[in-house]
Amino acid sequence: MAEDKTVRIDKFLWAVRIYKTRSIATGECKKGKVLINDLPVKPSRLISRMESITVRKPPVSYLYKVLEPVEKRVSAKLVPVYLEDITPESEKEKLEISNAPGTYYRHKGAGRPTKKERRLIDRFTRYKN
Repeated sequence: MAEDKTVRIDKFLWAVRIYKTRSIATGECKKGKVLINDLPVKPSRLISRMESITVRKPPVSYLYKVLEPVEKRVSAKLVPVYLEDITPESEKEKLEISNAPGTYYRHKGAGRPTKKERRLIDRFTRYKN
């Protein structure tokens, strides 16, 4: 039987391409945006197989299951070998809604919006928390 391998959470998040750099992964752990089994963790926390990781990137909370811990960065094609995305569809819909274009329409030939109009447009199209 193979021994259970453990890896630091910040290294793992970087290795499976959830974050672009390890320092960003470390910072997000320190901010409390990474949870393991619904508990906030420090970047030095060791993870093992079959643990669930929640990564909060507003407006979505992504949920992953660790299939195999890995330290070295892997290609995007190999990520499913090490990590399973179990994010509910309702969370993924939040992302689609926030990225959807607003229903604001401006008549052709109306020119550039004034500063006041631009602020109203921004307020209307901005994602509300």
